[in-house]
Amino acid sequence: MIPGAFDYHRPSTVAEALSLLAEAGEDGRVLAGGHSLIPMMKLRMALPETLIDLRHIGELKGIDEADGTLTIRAMTTQAEVIDSGLLAEYCPILRETALQIADPQIRNLGTIGGNVANGDPGNDMPALMQALDAVYVLAGPNGSREVAARDFYEAAYFTALDAGEMLTAIRIEAPPKGHGYAYEKQKRKIGDYATAAAAVILTMSGGKCDSASIALTNVADTPLYAEAAGAALVGTELDADAVNAAVAAAESICQPAEDGRGPADFRTRIAGQMVRRGIARAASRAR
Repeated sequence: MIPGAFDYHRPSTVAEALSLLAEAGEDGRVLAGGHSLIPMMKLRMALPETLIDLRHIGELKGIDEADGTLTIRAMTTQAEVIDSGLLAEYCPILRETALQIADPQIRNLGTIGGNVANGDPGNDMPALMQALDAVYVLAGPNGSREVAARDFYEAAYFTALDAGEMLTAIRIEAPPKGHGYAYEKQKRKIGDYATAAAAVILTMSGGKCDSASIALTNVADTPLYAEAAGAALVGTELDADAVNAAVAAAESICQPAEDGRGPADFRTRIAGQMVRRGIARAASRAR
């Protein structure tokens, strides 16, 4: 439970962090909240020779809104997401999701950038970012680029981040006023990863669903954007047949591991129930 030896750096700018990362090469890792990396280092499953702590880079902190686009910088903590009046107004599902991550002690240090960037399929924010069609801003030796959250996750702990790159911000087009939303999560105990979870965002008018977006947490090697599940709701009154079709479509793409959270078929069924609950709660909030 003791990490291997490493050099520690505390840069004050993104440019300095990228320079240190380039110098370290494959042996360098950036440190955000540390809740994923440090336990792996203690178990000697990760052995970085250079650790680059991002916590003192001011340009990586803060939340802004401009013309309906939200920008959440990578080192914004989950607690700051929860406390943000701006996010509560424009995108309240972010607060709802952050409140279900671990416990207050972890949320006070854990960052939204770390949660989405490391590729852990059990993390809650990646599926939500897919449901929101968020865009990740990545900085690297060749400048800045953007990658859609729906294209970012390749396999467990493998993402579209290239060597020498790091995530600096998340951009989200705020959902329409009056949208419905829900993040439904089943877990064994407080602070645990989800057995399965679902993010649901929808809009209604004239009693019918105009748009729907659904994504799933911890039921595959990556978060899953359940495009067909959302499509099954559009144009319907969210009647039983439509909801059942959405649930079936979501379950059909699940490939969970069999682990301490239960057999694969059980976890798939839980995912379906989270989708069902999410649709009901989102519909009740839609105006």
